[in-house]
Amino acid sequence: MYLECASGVAGDMLLAAFLDAGLPVAELRAALGSLGVDHGLRVTKVLRAGVTATHVTVDPLPAPAAVAVAGRADASYDRLRTRSTPHSHPHEPGAGHAHPHGPACAGPGPYVHGEHRSLKDIVHLIGRSALSAAGRQRAVALFRRLAEVEAAIHGLSVDEVHLHEVGAIDSIIDIVGAVFAFEWWGIDDVVASPLNVGGGTVEIAHGTFTVPAPATVRLLAGVPVYSTGATMELVTPTGALLVSDYAKTYGPLPAMTIRATGYGAGSLDRPGVPNVVRVLVGERHGELAAEPDGAPMLRIECEIDDMSPQLFAPVTDRLFSVGAADVFLTPVQMKKGRPGTLLTVLAAPDRREAVSDVLFRETTTIGVRVERVWRETLERAWESVAVPGGHVRIKVARRRGEIVNAAPEFEDCLHIAQATRRPLKEVQAEALAAWQQRPR
Repeated sequence: MYLECASGVAGDMLLAAFLDAGLPVAELRAALGSLGVDHGLRVTKVLRAGVTATHVTVDPLPAPAAVAVAGRADASYDRLRTRSTPHSHPHEPGAGHAHPHGPACAGPGPYVHGEHRSLKDIVHLIGRSALSAAGRQRAVALFRRLAEVEAAIHGLSVDEVHLHEVGAIDSIIDIVGAVFAFEWWGIDDVVASPLNVGGGTVEIAHGTFTVPAPATVRLLAGVPVYSTGATMELVTPTGALLVSDYAKTYGPLPAMTIRATGYGAGSLDRPGVPNVVRVLVGERHGELAAEPDGAPMLRIECEIDDMSPQLFAPVTDRLFSVGAADVFLTPVQMKKGRPGTLLTVLAAPDRREAVSDVLFRETTTIGVRVERVWRETLERAWESVAVPGGHVRIKVARRRGEIVNAAPEFEDCLHIAQATRRPLKEVQAEALAAWQQRPR
């Protein structure tokens, strides 16, 4: 799944894009209905700079009207029970500026929305939802992350924080709905474009702040962002939260075969600029897609032709000590006809800095290459068998429950061979035969 956020991103835009790409609105409504909060969900088709897109509006109270959805009449609201009382407060989007992802507010009047909620209140709502156990856990983790951000900004504990913008009913629906949508698509390999955050100022519950707002800045830590100079907020806290949590990497559209496309619209129609989030779903080309038993890895490598061969062994040991999954050496022919060594390290993404530090400090290289790869490993377990002279561990490897390989542990066989003065290969054969004859 590729999330194209050239016009920024908000929670309602993502939800609308998922619907536009094929998420059934009836299934979304059923999932949201289980929250037990009184809301209206309007799903409409709109034009944004000439592009047809889906627009989602969440209202605190239901209305009886019907709207056209995907070319047919469809009930525009679901009603659920709660004793939530509408409450007025400055809210994103704020007074005195136009927010492209929500209603435009002209003048100093407050933006009317739902009550403030604590993290405990929201966890209670999610706990009775129809999300899967994993979905409920993720939704709670998302709101906890928001609460921790707010607490850090205002110098409070998480329990003291009352979520203003993100505790309102529309944000709860956006976040819980997005969690359900990602589960419905079942795609773990999510890539996003760099985020266009906009510019100018924004009115939130605590006053006027420059864009991006304080909470948005914290949520976007580690995410590539830019601004085209538009004097409006283009990335909301809910949008920043969802993209930063689900996207595994950021960059241009990867090579893929597109199977589904969806456009999720913001409320404003900006001339010449489609105010939409675009979602593309398909199969990757040229690289392995994520599998349940696969793991993202980095291949970090460098060529060396001016270092003593004696140093490679301690460097290898040091690389393993900082978390490298594999280290290997390959003889290569370098420029000017000099023989050299290609030093390759496989490591988890969070080990990149530690591995690079060892390479720069303990070898003579002045540069490394980094490439993202996928490593799939077999499930491994140890079994023990008896042979004349002792016991040998057998490493048993399975793929999806089926045994595909079994190998005697070399060091165990070597120890027995030396103690009994028998050939090593004989001990290895005895160990494998004993394992094959074991009771099943």
